[in-house]
Amino acid sequence: MYRGRSGELFDGLTHHFTPGEMTAITGGSGRGKSTLLYIVGLLLAPTSGAVRLDGADVGRLPDAARSALRAHSIGFVFQDASLDPTRTILDSVLEPALYAGRARKSALERARDLLDQLGVGERADHRPGEISGGQAQRVAVARALVNEPGVLLADEPTGNLDRENAATVLDALRTAAKGVTTVIATHDPFVVDHADHVLAL
Repeated sequence: MYRGRSGELFDGLTHHFTPGEMTAITGGSGRGKSTLLYIVGLLLAPTSGAVRLDGADVGRLPDAARSALRAHSIGFVFQDASLDPTRTILDSVLEPALYAGRARKSALERARDLLDQLGVGERADHRPGEISGGQAQRVAVARALVNEPGVLLADEPTGNLDRENAATVLDALRTAAKGVTTVIATHDPFVVDHADHVLAL
């Protein structure tokens, strides 16, 4: 359960996210899709209950421990790609790897490989204002995956995109995140239709 300013959410909710598969979290506005994603991603702590990762209860770890776990094990993609307009695409993708303490050389190779895999490698030296919204979201996927997390969380990743770009980003998620437990909060029927599982709130 989570008790926030708008009341209680998820009382009695139990769910297991299947490793290596994509789950869509659906529900009307105010049902807590994003909040649940933030709890799973250790950005919020549940009021009661447990968040388990590989069998360990990690939901109420100290802040430093949760930050370290997020850095190494959980990737995030948001509706707004949230790329720093002053930095190159490559630097934006590298940032989480360097924060997690990875060696720059191996992180650089991983970042370039992901950008190539997602079809935006030629844009590595550009800045966010020089690429399209669909390309920016693919860059955000690369940034989320640079540390090879076991869990990828996406909050309305296709919300600002037309259908063609949404399909491209979803295909990129499936390809680049193969083997990763992917959880997407969405109201997009296109995403829901392509998910392996659906959790309706």
